[in-house]
Amino acid sequence: KLRNIWTLIMEALTSLKNVKEFVDPLLEDSIGQCILDGTEVVFRVPRSLACRVEESEHEICNGNVYEGEKLNFLVVIQLLNETLKTLRDEHCQRELNKRLQGIENWLMCQKRILQDFKANSLKTEQEHLLSLSGSVSRNQNDWEEKWKNFLDLCPFKLMLHQDPVSSVQFI
Repeated sequence: KLRNIWTLIMEALTSLKNVKEFVDPLLEDSIGQCILDGTEVVFRVPRSLACRVEESEHEICNGNVYEGEKLNFLVVIQLLNETLKTLRDEHCQRELNKRLQGIENWLMCQKRILQDFKANSLKTEQEHLLSLSGSVSRNQNDWEEKWKNFLDLCPFKLMLHQDPVSSVQFI
């Protein structure tokens, strides 16, 4: 564990040393020092971004991109922020469209599965009703046969015809 921690510390120090080597010439007063004043920068704002900034409800940019002949970095940063927001919105919209397409595909698949289930359910129900009706008719025939053997008449015929047996009164 201690070796791992030591290795991490050494990697962090090496990384910081590289950063220091990169930043030191910028901070030192050297002859080749660069001045970032924007005098030699040509900055163009795309028409779509300009329209978005102009149509915005909130005042996004305060001022012009150039003041005098120098670049106004605050306005540039505000424009860059607005550009990033636009890119984020477009990316989110694409992601939403992808997700929506995925959900629509899943929904179509689920609808097909539901239709298959309904068709199978209807088929099973019809098969069950056919077997049940066959079973009922067989049971009815068996029952009528038993009554015929017992009374020599079918019970339905007993109800249709007034039979002397049914008019017997008990004392």
